[in-house]
Amino acid sequence: MDSPRQIIHLDMDCFYAAIEERDRPELRGEPIAVGGRSSSRRGVLTTCNYPARAFGVHSALPTYQALQRCPHLIILPVRFDAYRYESSRIRAIFRDYTSTIEPLSLDEAYLDVSHHEIPASRIASEIRRRIRHTTGLSASAGIAPNKMLAKIASDWRKPNGQFEIAQDEIANFMLGLPVSKIWGVGKKAAQRLAENGIETCGQLQQKTRRQLQQLFGKFGSELYELSRGIDDRPVVANRIRKSMSCERTFPTNLETLEDRQQHASEIYRELSGDLAKLKSDRPIAKLFVKSKYADFTRSSIERSGMPFSLESFQDLLAEAHQRRPDPIRLLGLGIRFAHPDKTPSQAPTQLEFDWR
Repeated sequence: MDSPRQIIHLDMDCFYAAIEERDRPELRGEPIAVGGRSSSRRGVLTTCNYPARAFGVHSALPTYQALQRCPHLIILPVRFDAYRYESSRIRAIFRDYTSTIEPLSLDEAYLDVSHHEIPASRIASEIRRRIRHTTGLSASAGIAPNKMLAKIASDWRKPNGQFEIAQDEIANFMLGLPVSKIWGVGKKAAQRLAENGIETCGQLQQKTRRQLQQLFGKFGSELYELSRGIDDRPVVANRIRKSMSCERTFPTNLETLEDRQQHASEIYRELSGDLAKLKSDRPIAKLFVKSKYADFTRSSIERSGMPFSLESFQDLLAEAHQRRPDPIRLLGLGIRFAHPDKTPSQAPTQLEFDWR
């Protein structure tokens, strides 16, 4: 039998805000947020430090709401050059231990250290010590036999901590784990599970694979595995995310353009939040809208050179509706990132969201 994999998930603690606090010692202990525009209702925060979180401020929160919760919040502009520089120094440390590194953003990555004879927990401790010594920043780590559990574990003792889930601990660990911690389970899926009396992975394990497939389709089969702590995804080096989208299937078909535009604002809000959480400085090359019609046929429309704004998506919706005004049962909004080696003209900074 093969030995379990040793996966580390390294996650910097409040990366952008921590860099700002390090570089401006006078701000230490103050509630700090990065991103957004304090003078506008249209900004969205990228991240914030722990004093700000104590007021209920968090990433992807509209700036005006953040200021309502914490009127003395200090909002700083993003400095991507500084963040990229620190990220490159941190990844150089990773490369001393493994070449199998899968970055998720500037401030977090998976490392596969299965080839080491040294325990992964010792490697994680050493990496975190070196990051602190090199950058003055703290990192948290999760260690587990797979990616899902490693990511869950890295959040277990934040900030500046680490947690390990061993192979023989997985079964007991999963029983009381909230389903919202499972990879791929968002607010909508968690709500639907709760409506079926399922709030923990232990309760989810009581459902058969077929029952979960009836509730969630193909994802139901994945839930059956994930609720048992089974995740076979490999750590993929040099993975580059090409797109991001959010979509919604409706219980009744959307008949008019007005219906589509109304629901598009909700989907846009969700997409904006996901983009803020990604914490990437890659420019957006294209926007797209996809539809699934009542007869289950699909259609999509995309354009380059458009700003990331609700108005842009509404324009695409209007064009899609003009092409085919039939009722739809699914609506999705998405973006395609520019290739790392190519920067499109008129590409907006990702964090300048038009929040409505």
